[in-house]
Amino acid sequence: MVTWIKIDEFVEVSHLSKEKVLEMVAKGELKSRQENGEFFIDANAKALVNTSNQAVMVEQNENIDGDFVQKTIGTILSLHEKVVSSKEETISSVKSENQFLKDALFNTQEVYEDDKKTIAILREQLKAAQDEIEFLKRKYKMMWGKVIQTQAQDSKTEE
Repeated sequence: MVTWIKIDEFVEVSHLSKEKVLEMVAKGELKSRQENGEFFIDANAKALVNTSNQAVMVEQNENIDGDFVQKTIGTILSLHEKVVSSKEETISSVKSENQFLKDALFNTQEVYEDDKKTIAILREQLKAAQDEIEFLKRKYKMMWGKVIQTQAQDSKTEE
């Protein structure tokens, strides 16, 4: 059974532009006829399911119910939207993780610079302490050296 509807009504139902419908007629995707200057489209030849950007044409089969096809396509589109949403959440999560790692790296670099300055200060203090120890060693060596010489002279004179 063929159901013919006017092209303007078909455009309204399918949410397609008139140019797109005429293009589909030219490609043979839709059956059409002209009567009394009016252009008609066969609405039963195919089930038209409108998505957000495109129209999907599905051949109607005696074994397949149109509602089933529409529900199936709707389910697929819903799953696709969930996948896209999940992908966006993953991207957002990765971006925030990257920002966290970047901040941690900058903080680590700051701590490294502070530690480097502290090590330089401690090296200077260590060098100063070593210089002081060397000075004290020489001083006590000179002082004990005189004591030893004095005792050696005293012991020679007593003999």
